Amino acid sequence: MVEAVLSRPQHNRVRTIAGWVLRALLALVFVAAGSAKLAGVSMLVAEFDKIGLGQWFRYVTGLIEISGAVLLVVPRTAFYGALVLLCICVGAFVAQFGPLHGDLIHVFVLAALILLSLWLSRST
Repeated sequence: MVEAVLSRPQHNRVRTIAGWVLRALLALVFVAAGSAKLAGVSMLVAEFDKIGLGQWFRYVTGLIEISGAVLLVVPRTAFYGALVLLCICVGAFVAQFGPLHGDLIHVFVLAALILLSLWLSRST
């Protein structure tokens, strides 16, 4: 009984640290992706041309990715940041499945990691 009581706080601490590390890594990924879009990396310019919505959509997507990443690392807004980034993943899925005919695995992996970060940060 005493062992169960003592292991509970340790479990919560590990879960909290894992959640923070995961959110920080996800934030870095989305800041990098958003920054590349805003910087006009030629591959991304070509992809957004192929999508057909214009380059304004690349800028908006980049700003949303960076905003979602910032929200993700602020404890009070982490849930909303995760929702924003999940919406980005849904849009990426539609673009990859549709006009880009690209690899979908990265979309599923990022979405799964965002959901995992939400699960790790849930209140006990």
